Amino acid sequence: MSQAVQPSPNDKQTGIPLLRAEGLRVAYGLTRALDGVDLSVERGDSIAIIGSSGSGKSTLLHCLSGLVMPGEGRVWFSGRDLKAMPDAERSALRRQRFGFVFQFGHLVPELTALENVSLNLRLSGVGRRPAEETARSWLRDLGVEELARRRPGEMSGGQQQRVAVARALAPDPDVIFADEPTGALDTANGELVLDLLIEQVRNRRCALVMVTHDDKIAAYAEREVVLRDGRVIPSVAGAPR
Repeated sequence: MSQAVQPSPNDKQTGIPLLRAEGLRVAYGLTRALDGVDLSVERGDSIAIIGSSGSGKSTLLHCLSGLVMPGEGRVWFSGRDLKAMPDAERSALRRQRFGFVFQFGHLVPELTALENVSLNLRLSGVGRRPAEETARSWLRDLGVEELARRRPGEMSGGQQQRVAVARALAPDPDVIFADEPTGALDTANGELVLDLLIEQVRNRRCALVMVTHDDKIAAYAEREVVLRDGRVIPSVAGAPR
């Protein structure tokens, strides 16, 4: 049985940030990817992290989601320190409470679309039938239900990305992390995906943390965090749109 992540006593209560980072520093050799980044994310937030290539955008997203442990600083989810969690608990957190959308789908090539979307649910202990019913519902919402029995190699890049978005949303996550989520999509499908992500934030009071270099994509978020050389630019960081 998969390890379940239990909510902290303050989870979902006013005054406790859903996600909080303080003093994040990450270096790769002599290159400092993050240099003292602070960020607070509340339920209902949609945040676009923007900046030029190499500014530290993806590194920040990876630290916030527990994929990368910072050399210095801390990240808390619902008041719990990610660095203090055992590896198994962080893995369970990423399956059950976080959803991920990367620029390219990163689907499991041996699995069908239905199996890919239901995978995290099954790993978290959900039965096959309810997991597949949930997966099929999300595939339907994203306009790719007809691909349910196809494997990634039988899909276009845009179709794979929509399946990946369905996979991210299926576990009903508290935070959706999206790294260039429309990079493989045409304009119409990109707008569909962004509208759906923002709708989830508004209706379910989860949060969206999105990395993008495109101002048009960033405009979907309620506020921006601008990075330059691994640092947040104070004059514009967190400014609402």
